[in-house]
Amino acid sequence: MSNLYIVATPIGNLDDISARALVTLQKVDLILAEDTRTTRKLLNHYGIKKSLISFNEHNQRKRTPFAIDALMKGDVALVSDAGVPTISDPGQRLIAEIHSLGIRVIPIPGPTALAAALSASGFDGGSFLFLGFLPRRKKERHNLLSSLISYHRTIILFEAPHRLLKTLNELTLFWGERNISICRELTKLYEEIYRGSLIEAISHFANPRGEFTLVVEGNKGEKETWSKVELQTELLKLKTQEYRAKEAVELLASLSGHSKRFIYEMWLSNHAD
Repeated sequence: MSNLYIVATPIGNLDDISARALVTLQKVDLILAEDTRTTRKLLNHYGIKKSLISFNEHNQRKRTPFAIDALMKGDVALVSDAGVPTISDPGQRLIAEIHSLGIRVIPIPGPTALAAALSASGFDGGSFLFLGFLPRRKKERHNLLSSLISYHRTIILFEAPHRLLKTLNELTLFWGERNISICRELTKLYEEIYRGSLIEAISHFANPRGEFTLVVEGNKGEKETWSKVELQTELLKLKTQEYRAKEAVELLASLSGHSKRFIYEMWLSNHAD
């Protein structure tokens, strides 16, 4: 019976691919690639000539029947643009369906940004939470960050350059002054590994470029109640960001240690001013 191979590929440096991955890509009958152009560069680098077809978040539903049909005829490999397929990349639906059909799924492990970033962070790697990319919707994102205020284990997430500063500001707002390790362009020519506080990171990455993996230290103790000055400052920030009163009050009540009533009265006082 045919096999579906889940093949990890380099996250930047092409030399990081494993010998087993190269042998697998050479022997399969078809490769499902997140971006055929990216995968073709990798194959050309190692002199591998193989049939490719795109398989990504936009066409995976349409391409799944084709992939299953291909597996009935021969071995197939699934690859993403970089790292391990299905980790913040498409493919999980296909793999679930393949399992239901009794077809063997074989992982070929290799490079992954989250493991590389954690290993270089200096934070606890015995237990951690991986968030992938944060939700795009503000309410969903804030609910998630709020739920993790007291979480004491290491937290890892990915971020794009155009959202990095916004994310760092929100992490500071919700989680306070924590240590963070930020890995930029891992294994590439301009690789950078920064370690410091969240506040310092905002200044350091004033003009962010590249791909980012963030490793945030867990909560090391109970969060102290904010002073009136701190609360007033954050209220004014949220007003300038056009938060509604209800949103601002609920958010700051979860962060500051003050009651919703107290915060609402301060909001009204500011509004009157």
